[in-house]
Formats: sequence, structure tokens, C-alpha cells
Amino acid sequence: MASVLRRVRKRKRVFGEVRVLRRGEYEGMELDAKVEAIRGLIPLGLMHVQELLDQEVVALAGPWRVREDGAPGTRYGSNPGSVRMGSQRVPIRVPRVRGERGEIPLRSYQALRGSGEADDRLLRRVLYGISCRNYEAAAEAIPGALGLSSSSVSRAFVEASGAKLKEFQERDLSRERYVALFLDGKTFADTTLVIAMGITRGGEKRFVGLVETDTENEKVLTPFLRSLLERGLEVSSGILVVIDGGKGLRAAVNQAFRKRAAVQRCTWHKRENVVSYLPKSQQASWRRRLQRAYDRPTYAEAKAALMVLHRELEEKNQSAAASLAEGMEETLTLHRLGVYPILGLSFKTTNCLESTNALIEEMCAKVDSWKNSSQRQRWLATALLDIEPRLRRVRGHRHLPKLEAAVARSLRIKVAPAKREKAA
Repeated sequence: MASVLRRVRKRKRVFGEVRVLRRGEYEGMELDAKVEAIRGLIPLGLMHVQELLDQEVVALAGPWRVREDGAPGTRYGSNPGSVRMGSQRVPIRVPRVRGERGEIPLRSYQALRGSGEADDRLLRRVLYGISCRNYEAAAEAIPGALGLSSSSVSRAFVEASGAKLKEFQERDLSRERYVALFLDGKTFADTTLVIAMGITRGGEKRFVGLVETDTENEKVLTPFLRSLLERGLEVSSGILVVIDGGKGLRAAVNQAFRKRAAVQRCTWHKRENVVSYLPKSQQASWRRRLQRAYDRPTYAEAKAALMVLHRELEEKNQSAAASLAEGMEETLTLHRLGVYPILGLSFKTTNCLESTNALIEEMCAKVDSWKNSSQRQRWLATALLDIEPRLRRVRGHRHLPKLEAAVARSLRIKVAPAKREKAA
């Protein structure tokens, strides 16, 4: 019995039927119909696409059914094709022109078809919560649109977010002068990604880098901080580095920046570490007492208030007392610099990055499974670049030149006269 061979074609996902509007049809429409077409925009866009293609065909092969001597080509039917309309691709028929040496490509079609780069609107829609599986139902549907399947949307998002990660990793840091640097980690499943946020002289917040690690350890973080220097981060005049108090992160700052960084330990993390050793019934009152001590305006007053609390804790809980004593001087860096009253609200804690982590969580929480490093870094870099333009300047940004000068004095760095005038 002879077998019947069937040619199986790949099934395409096409959203409805596409309608191409012609100029004559448009001009004959009633006013209400024209308004409706304008509101839809897609039929009008396709009309102009077709006109543009027809104009190029006439230039190459002459008018329809008219043979012109000297024309470089002749009409040769049409092929299926597609053009980008909005954030989706729409199928059209592309006319063909054939010359002496073969087919002549239409330059207008190549331009209309696009470069193949993923659309930024698709990137934002997926980032803001539309899953790849539900994209077809949630996106602004264009009749006849192609490429709305979950797999095609996923591939487009991977491509676009990969480009964002590359852009983030290659940022030139020499264009801005950074007076402070916040370092903190964001957890993705069982992995930590450390984020670096710089504060410019004008008070703007800029994300300058990220690195993936299982813990905040010195071996990973030291090369990461050195890579920021290689990309143009300037610390020759000194920089304030705000950290949560992790020993690995602190050692990495020492190794990478040498004697060009003044470190401010986060007072919120220190306070919470201390009260964690105490009974729950006492934690609220000790939290308030520690906060009042750190809020003293001068270094002498704050240090004296903390020492009183330290002596009292030695009688109640020596572990809590040891926690308070460990790194106490670095929790008072802003006091020692003399800028706590004007800049303490912005730089005494890592809240600048903690609040950003909450925004990142809103975007990334819907990801059920983090499969690999590329996925984590692509999502994080894309989220950071999306969040950054919406961030406000730090409070007290007008006083940042005072911070810059105070850091240079404390590190005994001689600032050139030109730089001193610019900082003032």
C-alpha cells in the first residue's frame, strides 16, 4: 500500500486577520469612519507602508502594466513578509523586482522591517508583571500580529534584558564625580547579588555595578570594587562608603580603596544587632535609647551617650555590649566628620539601597524559579536601569561639597586648588 506523504508546514500564531487600507478607500470614507481609522492607526500605517513600497517599485520597474525602456528591473510577483507596527510585527505582501543580476532588494522594506532588536515596550511589560504566557491576552493586540506566543516573547525579553545587562556593566563612571558609595546585598533564592550605588556631587543616585556571590566575602568583592576603579570611579580625593557592617565587605573596601575611603557603618544594622541579644520585652526600649544616642549632633556627645549604654549593657548582657563596642567608631564617622546634623538622615544607614531593594522585589517577585546566573543578573540590571531615573536626590544634597571636603581632611588628602573651588 503506497504511503501518502504530506508536507507539514510550521503553524504560525496569527492574531486575527490583517486589513490593508488603500488610499482610494480611505478618501471615500465618511468622517466617522476616518476618525475610527485614525484612532486605530494600524490601517493607516499599513496604507503608508504599502504606498512606500509601491513608490520604490515604480522607481525600479516603472508604472503597473507599462514597460519603460531603461528601467533597472521588472515586476516579479510578491512574497510574504512583515513590518514592525507599534510593539508587534504585522504580515504584509512584499512586491518583488528582478534585475539582470537577480532580485533587487527593496531598501524601504528593509528599513520598515526593523533591525530585529527587541522592543522596549515588550521589555517593560514583562518587567512590570505581564508574564510571557499571558502576554498575548494582555498586550495591545494588533489584528494580524505575529510573535505573541510565550516562547517568542520570552526570547525577545532575554535578548532585550541581555542588552540592558551589557549596557549596565559597561557604564563609564568617569563622567561623574562620586562623593559617596552605598554597598548592600539583594538575595535571589540562595544567591546574593551585591549592588553598588554611587551618589554624585549633585546628589543624584546612580547604580554603578553589581556582582554575584554566595556571601559578602572579601575574595569576590575586592576584584569587584577594583573593577569600578577601572571603569572610571574616582577616589583620589576620598569617598564615603556606607556599608551594613559585614566583615568581608569591610575588608574588600580596605583592599580596593586603600586609604582613600571613609567608612560609615549603618546605625540601623548596628542597633538591630545589639537588641537581638536582649529579651523581647526589653528590645523596644533599648532600640529607642540607642537611636537617641546616635542622634546626638556632635561626636563627643554621641560617643559619651553610647559609652553610658555600653557600661549598662555589660551588667545586663555582655554579648550585647560586645556587639555595641565592635565597630562603634565607624558608626560615628559622620559625627567625626562634623556633618551628621546636615547629612546624617541620608548617610547614617543603607536605606538608600534598602528602599531600592523593595522596588526590585516588586518587579522580580513573580519569577518562581531562578534558573541560572544569567537570568538573575539580567533581571536585576534591567530593574536597576528602570528604577534609576525615578529616584530622588539625597536629602541635604546642597551640603555634599562639605562632606567631600570633610572626607578629604579626615583622610589627610590634599585637594588641588582647582578641585577645591569646584567642590565649594
